[in-house]
Amino acid sequence: MHSAIRVRGRSWLRAVAVVLGAATLAAGPLPGLGGAAEAAPGPDRCQDKYGTGPTPPPRSTLPGYKPAGPDRWQTPNAADKFYDYDHLALGYGDLDDPDKITIPPGKTKKDFAWGSPEHSVLSWKENQATSKKYEGSYNEWLNNVYARNEGNNKRGAGFEREVVRHFNLGGVDWLCQKRLKDMDPKLHKELERVLGKNVMKDGRTFDAVNPRTRTIYEMKSGIDQSRPGQLKIDAELVKRGWRVVYINGQHPDPTTVGKYKAAGVQYYRHGATPNPRFETGRWTPRSTTLLTPDPNRPSFGAGANTVRQSPPTPADVRRMQERAAGRVTDPGQNMRSYGGIDFSTLDISYIGQTAGGNVSYAFSAKNTEEGEGGWGGKEKAQLINDAFFTWLALTPDHFWVNLNPDDPDTIMKAPFDKTDAGRILLEADMEMKRDFGRAQDPETESGRRFWNEISKVDGAPCMGSTRNWITPKKAKVRQEDDGLYILDAPLDVKAVNEDYSTPGPGGAMPCELTEAQKRHNIRVYRDTLVPVVTKLVNQDAKYADLRRVYKARIAAEYVRQTVTKNPDAFGGSFAEIVNSDNVKRWPLRGKNADWDKMTVWREMRKSYTEGDFKYEIPVGGQVWTYTVGGVDMTQQPQQPISKADFQAEKPNLPSVTKGARNEVLGYQDTGTTLLGGDNSGTAGGGKPTPTPTPTGPDAPTPSDGPSSPPAPDPSTSTPGGEPTQGPSDPDGDLAGTGSSLPVKLLSALAAALLCSGAALVWWKNRRSAGS
Repeated sequence: MHSAIRVRGRSWLRAVAVVLGAATLAAGPLPGLGGAAEAAPGPDRCQDKYGTGPTPPPRSTLPGYKPAGPDRWQTPNAADKFYDYDHLALGYGDLDDPDKITIPPGKTKKDFAWGSPEHSVLSWKENQATSKKYEGSYNEWLNNVYARNEGNNKRGAGFEREVVRHFNLGGVDWLCQKRLKDMDPKLHKELERVLGKNVMKDGRTFDAVNPRTRTIYEMKSGIDQSRPGQLKIDAELVKRGWRVVYINGQHPDPTTVGKYKAAGVQYYRHGATPNPRFETGRWTPRSTTLLTPDPNRPSFGAGANTVRQSPPTPADVRRMQERAAGRVTDPGQNMRSYGGIDFSTLDISYIGQTAGGNVSYAFSAKNTEEGEGGWGGKEKAQLINDAFFTWLALTPDHFWVNLNPDDPDTIMKAPFDKTDAGRILLEADMEMKRDFGRAQDPETESGRRFWNEISKVDGAPCMGSTRNWITPKKAKVRQEDDGLYILDAPLDVKAVNEDYSTPGPGGAMPCELTEAQKRHNIRVYRDTLVPVVTKLVNQDAKYADLRRVYKARIAAEYVRQTVTKNPDAFGGSFAEIVNSDNVKRWPLRGKNADWDKMTVWREMRKSYTEGDFKYEIPVGGQVWTYTVGGVDMTQQPQQPISKADFQAEKPNLPSVTKGARNEVLGYQDTGTTLLGGDNSGTAGGGKPTPTPTPTGPDAPTPSDGPSSPPAPDPSTSTPGGEPTQGPSDPDGDLAGTGSSLPVKLLSALAAALLCSGAALVWWKNRRSAGS
């Protein structure tokens, strides 16, 4: 038992720690360490590296030891903490020609900071001189390899610093960036015999390790795509009684979580928000066509940058990923790239303004396993943009479509018929009609119930005619801090009886029903068919564009009403657009540039007069053939939710949304990614740390990554894990509301989506059974 000793100054603490460590060794080796020292003095100690306290934290506050409860495996409100790191390459992601960068004679990449344009250009030229040169363009390599390597290393170091300080991993026992080979050579040799030298050739460096408690923390700032060898080593350590905990900043894919479980390692989520810092300049990625009311004030941010990188086809994604294979270092720190985002689900989830009056926005999309998504981002983002401005520019009396076989002159009001928003409404109108026909198939459960339960006339099923339309249910929205969060925008399908006189196929007319039979039939119709079509409208991929433009409608209505109250809102940039009836900047695009509403009308008329679906229903020795046609649409109410409900249902969403401006971020474990931006004219989370002398290492070939990391960057985090304020934005609106490598809505919605369609009419033709 040691007596209490009062010391002053860190040098005394170190001296005492060394003496006590030596005394322990004299008594014998620690259990499980095979003769290794208790803890190495000097820079290996976390307290010396990151300024944590001299007293180790209570074990019950640490990942892997926290008591049972909702926060056992996560840090509550961690997303409200921002940690800084320099990511210089993000500042020139649009640089397309390395020859645009002038390199002084005689200079090598060792003379420039890692991440600088000069360093990247010299690394590229070095790569191109090898037999394993990158086969794509310099710009593709810059964004697909070089910038990822810089980001992985520096973000990883920043995240390690954040975690160590948050949990106050101090005292003499907590070591950071400690190699197993140095800490316990005997254990290293043992694992080498079990796993083979190939697995152990790179050794195992622990981000944080406590030999006394046999605890290992592996820190991953990203979604974690670690090398299999590392988990093999960790699995053997677990078998030998070590507690291995992977602490992730982003929620990893299910496949990765499964690998954790198989290896016996534990998983903990510390979802602090990364804040990359870089300079905005000539080649900083920007967009003049993405939620930018003024083309002279382009949109910056991770959202615009990520969709910019998204290739148009799956084949393009595969080729880009194949070219980058084996070149991205420290994959455990990987953030979700375009390849792990399902852009077919891209929607707008937030619209607001910064304190400086600039437009701020965020998109959301579902995650996929890396490599299974990634294409089509530009097209979907452009659609959201064009629909958003269409809803703003046109007055609500334009927001209808009409499919009537007798009236080709009032299908849509110009110029709504020259926009993608109008096209999508009309095509969804037609598609819903088909889905009601498909739902009646007697081979399906819904169809069997429908035909069995509707009224009979002269022994045969008789439905009569109906009118159907899509109407939004109450959308969940939260207006907060000069912005609107669109949380949910479900759609509903309605149906009513309606009589028509226009003949259907073959000139036949509907069967005659009493009023009581009509009421019975519409109940059956709503119980059997409407739920099927409603589910399709809300979930099926073929209605994704309809859902997409509708959410854009919600965002646009928020802006319209905000600008109506205050024309100077959003810096006055929307004042000349709202209700201008001018949509020339947002026309039909791409493959739909020549789309014509009459094509859809002719398709509908053919369906109405000839029929799309014919079902044979045996009744009393006869077979009755029914033909289906027609559909309709209309609008929705809104449901603002309280602040308390918002915080309960979507904890920390404002912080993640703001952080997504600078880094593509996952939200909780929802399987959703946020991509943000604004038109403030600046990018990044602040200016990077000054680098008067080069700190970046050479980038080896062919991995195009660092051989050793730069010194850790300063952080906004406070020693001891105290919460910090978020990054400073020029407009003042961003206030705070490791791997095996070394260091590391709404206001009410006016008239919307009104579509007067042709009726859904039921016709029957009689023929003999078997004919």
